[in-house]
Amino acid sequence: MPLVDGTDEQIGRTAIRKASWRILPLIGLGYGIAYMDRVNISFASLQMNSALGFSSQIYALGAGIFFIGYFLFEVPSNLVLHRVGARLWMARILITWGIISSAMMFVKGTASFYALRFLLGIAEAGFFPGMILYLTYWYPTHARGRAVGRFMTATAVASAIGGPLSGLLLELDGWHGLGGWQWLFLIEGVPAVVLGFITFAYLPDGPKNATWLSNEEKKWIDVTLERERQQTASDGQHSMSEAMRSGRVWTFAIIYFAIIMSFYGITFWLPQIVQGFSGVRAFLVGLITTVPWIGATIGMILLSRNSDASGERRWHVALSAVGGAVGLIAAGLLQNPVLELAALSLAAAGIWGTLGPFWALASESLAGAGAAAGIALINSVGNLGGFLGPYLIGWIRERTAGAKQPGTVGVVGARGFGAQQLVPILRPLLPQSAHLAAHQISNALIIADRPQNIGQPALHPIAAPPV
Repeated sequence: MPLVDGTDEQIGRTAIRKASWRILPLIGLGYGIAYMDRVNISFASLQMNSALGFSSQIYALGAGIFFIGYFLFEVPSNLVLHRVGARLWMARILITWGIISSAMMFVKGTASFYALRFLLGIAEAGFFPGMILYLTYWYPTHARGRAVGRFMTATAVASAIGGPLSGLLLELDGWHGLGGWQWLFLIEGVPAVVLGFITFAYLPDGPKNATWLSNEEKKWIDVTLERERQQTASDGQHSMSEAMRSGRVWTFAIIYFAIIMSFYGITFWLPQIVQGFSGVRAFLVGLITTVPWIGATIGMILLSRNSDASGERRWHVALSAVGGAVGLIAAGLLQNPVLELAALSLAAAGIWGTLGPFWALASESLAGAGAAAGIALINSVGNLGGFLGPYLIGWIRERTAGAKQPGTVGVVGARGFGAQQLVPILRPLLPQSAHLAAHQISNALIIADRPQNIGQPALHPIAAPPV
């Protein structure tokens, strides 16, 4: 929607700049801590699996069962946030997941491992879609992709920082009678609790509650977003029930499922992959794993910025997905450690690069209570890929341990061929970006195939989302 004059344009730029400096660092830090607490199990596994006798399949199921609790409680959590406000609900989420994350140090066997990972998923449910919804309270369409991209770089930055930190904490193995993996869980859960109290004190529920915005800036945000909401509503009302029945919402969910399957295919197995081809100790493993996350950060920032500047979303998602797929395939086939690390970096840049344009496109298509339910549904269904991807990798590793490289690649290649047969079936249902993303369902499996790394369909076509 064009602005009225130069004065309005200047007010708008100032309002967006203030929001970016005041809220993005805080919620980005929260998301980074959330992500670190979600995936620090990937480093803990370097010691925990042998200490507790966990097989690859037990570890993979425990890593993935987080997403079952996440799936079951995400939509209700986002609806509560829409009702009670971001400040209170985000603080609650941060504090409870921090406590449960630290409690992972008390895992004694398979049952407690599964139970605590499931509870962690319940506790964290709603944080990410809540923050995506929260950003729609502040950013107009033309600035939202960049804001989402900057917010989501927290995952890559947290991985880059958390890798060496986790490796260093593992070096505490045996101190005061605790394993290094226990120190890792204990210490890395504390920041979430602290940030929960900070969030309750400083995070405004929306622009109207922001004391650091002038009245003119608040009015500009309110008027601009209201115009966009009216335009979205003119294309169809989005009540909660309509959003849940929307073919467009389910299209987004299927695309996101494919993206997340690859996303966590890298995340949960990267430390073990690096240790497999390098053979170095835990701290150096953490340092090496920063390389793909630097690639992911660069990919997210550049692609989100270009998507906002051009106003184009779909092809940014699709081409990023292709880049991620190419990197995953190469990482599964290359034998040289340096080249394999470069391929993993390309994969991370491509997969993470889809996220800013994807969520900008999804959030631009919904409004009101329908946005709260729709965004949560997309994220919760999509995140089931976070359960299936790691579990399938663990299942394959369990059954191909010690196999020759060509034979193992053949097993995974056969699975990849079978998964790719979904594409013709989905073609009438999905836009181009989903066709490409669907291929990643199989490609995410390839990176874990090395022996040395061991340690109801719709009744009618679903409408494609707008470009």
